Amino acid sequence: MPESLALPSTMRQCRVAKVAHRLVAGYGTIAPRIPPVTARAAIAREVGSIFKSGGTMPLKPNCPVIAIEEHYWDQELAGHAATVERNASITERLFDLGALRLKEMDEAGVDVQVLSHGAPSAQKLTGADAAEITKRVNDRLADFCATNPKRFAAFCALPTIDPAAAAHELERCVTKKSFKGAMIHGLSNGEFLDDQKFWPIYERAEKLDVPIYFHPSVPHPAVMEAYYKDYVKDFPMVIRAAWGFTVETATQALRMVLSGVFDKHPNLKIILGHLGETLPFLVWRVDNALARPGGKPMSFRDIFCNHFYITTSGNFSNPALLCCVQEMGIDRILFAIDWPFVPNKLGTDWIPHIPLCEEDKIKLLSGNAKRLLRM
Repeated sequence: MPESLALPSTMRQCRVAKVAHRLVAGYGTIAPRIPPVTARAAIAREVGSIFKSGGTMPLKPNCPVIAIEEHYWDQELAGHAATVERNASITERLFDLGALRLKEMDEAGVDVQVLSHGAPSAQKLTGADAAEITKRVNDRLADFCATNPKRFAAFCALPTIDPAAAAHELERCVTKKSFKGAMIHGLSNGEFLDDQKFWPIYERAEKLDVPIYFHPSVPHPAVMEAYYKDYVKDFPMVIRAAWGFTVETATQALRMVLSGVFDKHPNLKIILGHLGETLPFLVWRVDNALARPGGKPMSFRDIFCNHFYITTSGNFSNPALLCCVQEMGIDRILFAIDWPFVPNKLGTDWIPHIPLCEEDKIKLLSGNAKRLLRM
């Protein structure tokens, strides 16, 4: 790092992050008292003083690295999904729960992976046997994690075609199999997850005090036709990580906020990957626009920032991270890589360059995961 950009002290770095978060969050809730120009100017003064004063920034804090969106495939469940052409090396790693996975974790400095089945997981199961298939999948994953609990934990899959069965499976997995919560991928057979038919899952998650991770899957067929058909042949990732995943999952989260489910379940916790699927960047605009005359009274900011957590999976951008810190606070951001779709080293090589103080880096890399997932 150039000397002119080095940071002087962990205390000063933390102060900047906390001042920035306080000002931006405060502007969202007490606008007459903190105009945006004042907030921006205060942040600029703090940041400017850092870059002028020289010093050094710690490279990697002395703490474990817990990555919480790391994928695998189960042979049985993957066999129920439509075949998608994937790089052979990614497919090999998805099916690997052994030496190769551990080797790449060790080489990159990842201490713990929180495993989850890759998309579409159980969200495409339609038959009466969906719950039994999902139970077998979860049991196999639990058995694997039990062989090396210091290195692996997991989110369970849920048979959302049957919400009551999904709620029971969540409770079984958390109370009997040591799962840390659940992951749901995209739409459930074409239905958005805010539909009240799915609320028994959220009621059970709240009761168990575990989060539900909303992970992307490919967009609704009508959206694919309207938005992407002209470009998907030349740019196949446009419907996935490049854009389609983000829009679809951000829409899911927005609908959850609008649905009233968080009024019904005030302790429900949702995780979004990829630094919040753009929502932290948009939270001010969404909150402001929804508050205009003619709409139902609500605070998008308050609901989003009090119920959602986000991870860094596949998004290792310092400006984007700092935006998230300012809007949500560091306590709601967790480290993730998105292996094997993203190499472990891409995530861990970023760690020394994250512009946070040591205290906040520790929260990001492991402290927040330990607290949220009770690890």
